[in-house]
Amino acid sequence: MLTIIIGFFLLVFHPFYVSITSIDFNEKAKTMEVSCRIFYDDLEEAIRAEYKTKIDLIHPADRRRTDSLLADYFGKQLKLGVNGTSKTLSFLGYEIEDDVAWCYLEASNVAGVQRITIDNRILFDQFPKQSNILHVTAYGKRKSAKLDNPMRRAVFVW
Repeated sequence: MLTIIIGFFLLVFHPFYVSITSIDFNEKAKTMEVSCRIFYDDLEEAIRAEYKTKIDLIHPADRRRTDSLLADYFGKQLKLGVNGTSKTLSFLGYEIEDDVAWCYLEASNVAGVQRITIDNRILFDQFPKQSNILHVTAYGKRKSAKLDNPMRRAVFVW
């Protein structure tokens, strides 16, 4: 039900520039699993502005190059800290569903979670009214925050 509401919110309120980032601690795999839902046309615009190159997420001319650009972009715009230690997010790939790009990242070697710090600047350079919603889950408990440009940092404590 929540996914339907979020999807509706994204479709109806697209002019307000909203992304949703979900971060889940996988205790068994000792990873932080990240998925970002972003309107693909907004993401294309951000990549074009950042790298001065044309990009087509639906029909990429060179998927490896597209993945490389996205990996670099997310590496600059999305930072994750766990228990005071910066974690490297590895870009796993993306897929398009309707008007949204689902982008997947992962941080490994996460033994436990007491404090998660997120610095999320996705699309902030392109859209002054950008809002980034965060949903973070660890040990079965979900916490959320909304970051309105220029607010880019949120801290979650378990």
